[in-house]
Amino acid sequence: MADQTMASPGAPSPARLLNTGPLGWIRANLFNTWFNSLLTILILWMLWELVPGIVNWLILDAVWGAEPASVCREATGACWAFLHEKWRFIIFGRYTFDEQWRPAIAMAILITLLVVSCNRKYWRKELAYAWVGVWVAFFTLMHGHILFVIPTGMSVVPTTQWGGLPLTLILATIGITVAFPMGILLALGRRSKMPGIRILCIAYIELIRGVPLITVLFMASVMFPLFLPTGITIDGLLRAQIGIILFAAAYLAEVVRGGLQALPKGQYEAADSLGLTYWQSMRLIILPQALRISIPPLVNTFIGLFKDTSLVAIIGLFDLLGAAKAAFTDAEWLGFYREPYLFISVIYWIFCYSMSKYSQHLETKLNTGTRR
Repeated sequence: MADQTMASPGAPSPARLLNTGPLGWIRANLFNTWFNSLLTILILWMLWELVPGIVNWLILDAVWGAEPASVCREATGACWAFLHEKWRFIIFGRYTFDEQWRPAIAMAILITLLVVSCNRKYWRKELAYAWVGVWVAFFTLMHGHILFVIPTGMSVVPTTQWGGLPLTLILATIGITVAFPMGILLALGRRSKMPGIRILCIAYIELIRGVPLITVLFMASVMFPLFLPTGITIDGLLRAQIGIILFAAAYLAEVVRGGLQALPKGQYEAADSLGLTYWQSMRLIILPQALRISIPPLVNTFIGLFKDTSLVAIIGLFDLLGAAKAAFTDAEWLGFYREPYLFISVIYWIFCYSMSKYSQHLETKLNTGTRR
């Protein structure tokens, strides 16, 4: 009689099970060397020690719903009741409470167009018209007047009351949109054969890159009005926006210049051999390739700019971070600062991670002919 313990001919052997499927992947990636095995064990031990405590604080022992601060002080977990009480202030800042539907709609329109703009099939001139219309609608909803002048029947909310996430989106989106073409022109100017233009561009780039953004914002907010004639004032939000644009343009210029220098000399010679003018060769041959090469550092600069908008708190503007910090200064909720910081960090992460993943997608699509 055949041995009943012998495996059937079609059954996989134990050795094969260890080298294929999930077990094979774990063995090949986590336990392939003694060093990786040690790291895997250490990470698993850290997760075993940390995850239960984090879950207890975040969920199991947390205070949910519309509970008073006294209940949170007796609890050992997170106080999500704080966010239940303050989330509208964190998102919209000091914007008039009864009118907060307006910035909510404005943000929805802007974010929708941002998502649509990420699809290359919509990269036509109609998209530029859509952006103009969206910005007009955005500022009309935020302020109450069309172009800050034409009445609409809505109450006027001055820019001094704008804050939270809408302010962050304004500063970041307009800053990126305007600073990007400025950076391209500065990069081209720095490589120009005309000494006057080259010296001016180098001086501007090195001067701006040599000082922190806080200094630029402080100069735009405090020092610049001192040089204006008596009776003439410029809105504080506009001054901050200009300061962010000027600062970001200098950094973007160096990123674009790096892409231009990375192109082989033959590309410039090929453009000259076709009889193209300087601007034609830049628009049709040189810049498309340089910008494609520069996608990772460009998006890295965009992400940094999005986060750096939080520095406007130094000049009295309540962006998302500033509104969160102001929220937990309420005497009733003193001490509950972890929850709002965690809340806004999730918001920042969503936007920054989306930009990062989109840049990877765009880089893959544009590099289909040159990928190795």
